[in-house]
Formats: sequence, C-alpha cells, structure tokens
Amino acid sequence: MLDDLFNLSRHFIRTFNRKYKRYFLKKYSLENRFNIIIGQRGVGKTTAIIQFISSKYDSLTTKALYLPVDHFVFGKRKLYETAEDFYNLGGELICFDEIHKYNNWAQELKSIYDSFPKLKIIASGSSAMEIQKESYDLSRRAIVNKMQGLSFREYIDLTLNVKTKSYPLEFILNQHEEIAADIVKTIEHKKKKVLGIFKDYLRFGYYPYFLEFSDPSLCLVILEQGVRTTIESDLLAIYPALSGISIKKIKKLLSVIAESVPFTPDLKRLKNIIEIGDERTLKNYLKFLEDGGMIINLTKKSSALRELEKPEKIYLNNPNQIYAISPESKANIGNIRETFFVNMLLSFHTVNLPKYGDFLVDDRFTFEVGGKKKGFSQVKDLPDSYLALDDIEIGIGKKIPVWLFGFLY
Repeated sequence: MLDDLFNLSRHFIRTFNRKYKRYFLKKYSLENRFNIIIGQRGVGKTTAIIQFISSKYDSLTTKALYLPVDHFVFGKRKLYETAEDFYNLGGELICFDEIHKYNNWAQELKSIYDSFPKLKIIASGSSAMEIQKESYDLSRRAIVNKMQGLSFREYIDLTLNVKTKSYPLEFILNQHEEIAADIVKTIEHKKKKVLGIFKDYLRFGYYPYFLEFSDPSLCLVILEQGVRTTIESDLLAIYPALSGISIKKIKKLLSVIAESVPFTPDLKRLKNIIEIGDERTLKNYLKFLEDGGMIINLTKKSSALRELEKPEKIYLNNPNQIYAISPESKANIGNIRETFFVNMLLSFHTVNLPKYGDFLVDDRFTFEVGGKKKGFSQVKDLPDSYLALDDIEIGIGKKIPVWLFGFLY
C-alpha cells in the first residue's frame, strides 16, 4: 500500500510550496520524461520540484508522488517496486528527492524508465558527485540540470517583494548604465539602497533558507553544518571506500583553502600539509570538494584536458561560505567580490584565468574586479576588457557595478 507515501508526499507539497518561482523553473521546463536536478544542500531543489508538481496537479492528487528517499517513512522500500505500485494505480509523475542517499539508484531508475514508458521521473541529488559517478548509463535517457543558489536579483525580489528582470551578459556590458539606473530606482521606491542590500546578500542571501530565520547569523551556522555534512555523510555515502582518515584530510584541505582564498595551490606543499602521499589523491580530493559545491577550481584558458590539470586558483563556492567557514576577520572584501563574480558568471558561462586581468569569460571578455577606485592599468590594451567595481550604484563606459552581474539569472 502507498497510503503512507501519499500522505508524506502531500505533507511536503503543502509545506514547501512557495509563491515565488525561481529562474530554474523558467530556464528548465522539466517537461522531459526523465530529469535529474543537482545542486548543493539548501539551494532550493525540493521547492522547485514541489512547485513543478503544484503547477500540474492539485495538492490531493494521486497522479503525482513526491518522495524524499532519506525519510524514515520511505524506509527500506525499493525505488523500482514503489514506482511499479504507483504506476499500476495510474501514477504519472514520480519524484525522488535526495537520490544520492540510495544505493544502486542509477540502475533502478534506468529500470523504471525502461519498464514504465508513460511514467515521468524527476530525481534530485545534493551534489554532482554521485550523479557524475553513476549517471553514465542514464546519459541517453535523463537530462541533468544544475541548480544554483539565489542570484542577487532573486534575493532582491524575495526580500523587497518586487519583480525584476534578468539580462544576458552582453546586454549588461552594452547597456549597464540604463539597467542599473532602473534597478536602483525600483529599490529606492522600497526605501532601500542597492549597495546595502548587496552587502546583506554577500553575507547570507545565497541560500533561500535565510527566509526561515529572524537572525541572519543563524544561516551561517546552518551553512557550516551543511558543509560538514556534505563531507562527513554525503561523501562517504558516495565513496564508501573512503576511510575516516581520508575524510579528516579532506576537511583539513578545505580548512587550508578557506584560510587563504583565493588560494593558489602548491601541490607539493599541500601534500605535506595534508599528509597525502601522491598528487593524484590530492587532485581527487579537490575534485570531490568542487563537485560537492564547496570550492571553485579555476584553470588557465579553456582546455579539453581540464580535469588533468591542476587548478591555478581556488575559491570557495560563494561569498556566504566565506563568512560561514572563515573567521570574520579573514573575510577579505577583495576575495568576497571575486568569489561573487565567479559564482554568478559560472552559472551560464565559462570562466578561466587570463594572462592579464582577473578573469576571462567565454574566452573573450576580460574582467578586473575591485573597489571603485580600481583603474584599467592591467587591461587597458586588451579588447573587450571591463572593470567590475564594488561600491558604485551606476557605472559609466566600461566601468560596471559588480552587483549588476547578479542579474544574469
């Protein structure tokens, strides 16, 4: 019987349905027969799935079923047997949340897909690690969509109850003055200033759960706990061969990176600090942290052999993590600006390290990121070069407010 699962599903649909719809559901329709959603803990995957269900069915439907597979009510049920029972009752859409917690999930989802051709499947996982490890057999069946945290634009919409637009990168580069002026005007109608809101966003606005706390500092506590859980629980669930010693070394590696980001890795020195014998293991650990949404590894100009290269510079994934993991005194504003810029651009663009300047975007645009007094000295002779500057509301020419890159999605 599926009664207890229907009750669980309806509880989650009532609890997590939200009025505000993120960019994700506008960019990814989820109308494909089999969709996999990946993203860090807390970025809003559950809400997105439930909003999609609610857009198609009423809250008491038996045609759609949402299942958090790590919930005790789901218990030791098999994915396949659950899907079969649901399908035989006339089910149309089944959603498995936190799928990476379930052993042999890829094989069972493949069997579900092949056995029940009229059943639509959505699965989500808290990181890319397990999806990339197991989804090879699903590549001809599933579309994998990556969900980011809140953009600065979405944070503004949620906190001020306004509706703003996103803009393509080239549109921002060419018309940033008009765009910024319109946004500043919208915010000032709410008696707020864009730069003040931006500083709040950098501290605690990337993860939607900030809405649940009256004290924003609690968000950083939850985020730090989430980082530890990703390493201590999710990573072990995905790679059970890892020992407790390995997990401790991965945590130490993240701590070393967090203390000096942006971090320029010296692999020989890192091996000694972490007490790792070979470089391949160290590179694997860095890849685990990246796939888990904890760091961003940047290399030089785009290369098909990227995974074989050592990263030239490492950032934490987003500014909120800097405040959560690093002591407040070490939250360097220059690093925070760069981390924000990279995080926003990587959502839909490639970002690499150029010979001159801070970042090369899409192998074309060169950016320097800094405070409002920063000049063009390092990139003045380069075509398609721009300054992304903090502490300015509206830019001029090729000087663009860094906050405006939070309106890419």
